[in-house]
Amino acid sequence: MKVAVVILNWNGRKLLSEYLGSVVEHTPAGLADVIVADNGSTDDSVQYLRESFPQVELIEFSENYGFAEGYNRAIAQIAPRYKYCVLLNSDVEVKDDWLTPLWQFMESHPEAGACQPTIRSLVEPDKFEYAGAAGGFLDRHGYPYCRGRIFDNVETDRGQYDTPMQVFWASGAALMVDIEVYLKCGGLDKEFFAHMEEIDLCWRIQLAGRQVWAVPQAHVYHLGGGSLPASNPRKTYLNFRNNLLMLHKNLPDSCRRGLLFRRRLLDTVAWVKFVVSGDRENASAVLRAHRDFRTMRRAYTSHPKANLLNVDTNIIFDYFIRNRRTYSSLKN
Repeated sequence: MKVAVVILNWNGRKLLSEYLGSVVEHTPAGLADVIVADNGSTDDSVQYLRESFPQVELIEFSENYGFAEGYNRAIAQIAPRYKYCVLLNSDVEVKDDWLTPLWQFMESHPEAGACQPTIRSLVEPDKFEYAGAAGGFLDRHGYPYCRGRIFDNVETDRGQYDTPMQVFWASGAALMVDIEVYLKCGGLDKEFFAHMEEIDLCWRIQLAGRQVWAVPQAHVYHLGGGSLPASNPRKTYLNFRNNLLMLHKNLPDSCRRGLLFRRRLLDTVAWVKFVVSGDRENASAVLRAHRDFRTMRRAYTSHPKANLLNVDTNIIFDYFIRNRRTYSSLKN
């Protein structure tokens, strides 16, 4: 069965005009179909798609369901026709045959439930891109980092991570999933709306006994910040809230409360930093994230018995105290 490359769009007419053409051109027609799922756009995205890309299948939603539920609805609709789906951001440019290596890897590794290509920066193509780089991990406190990116330090891609590797999470910017696995795991959590929902999904894929991989034989170029810039208080709110929700959902009783207590202390430090710097909006976003987490966590009453976060890495200590700024240096 063919692969579905699904791009979720919301008022992204400009992004579609800049990047969709590359996806159509460089996605092998015999292997995959390109599909755009429109999340209730109010700009002229739909009209533009119909006029400029009549060969691209269009799924229309009546409202903005967010990244998570938008993809859930799109994948549920196309599931009978495809074995795999690539969740591809609308601000991603592709070159050459970017898709075949991902498909070949999934076909030859039945233990894999999801994978990602290497993600490079569209603005600085010799560098990795913040959102995923060459595959993601979580440290002992649940902080995400990548091969190629720790906090804001993004490495130049010199081929140092050109080996396929099992990772903890794959980026939602270009995420290939086995559709059957995706649906069995419940898809993306719609309560997250956006941000970190792919890490939560990858966690559940692993709890279900499947693996997540980075496949550097494929690469794409991501603009990043196409929907919300990194400093946007809305993004701060979603990242802080969803990280707490993800930990609450996926950790067992034996360690969940203690880890969440430590994380909330660390988040308080981040709040203080925003206050001291005069960034009231982001400081307020952190407080709202914690407030809403306390309410939203009540909906998650079932927790796994396995602790997949049983790792030694303390990325804050390594980065700020030991001055380990690259993934490779963490092992030194």
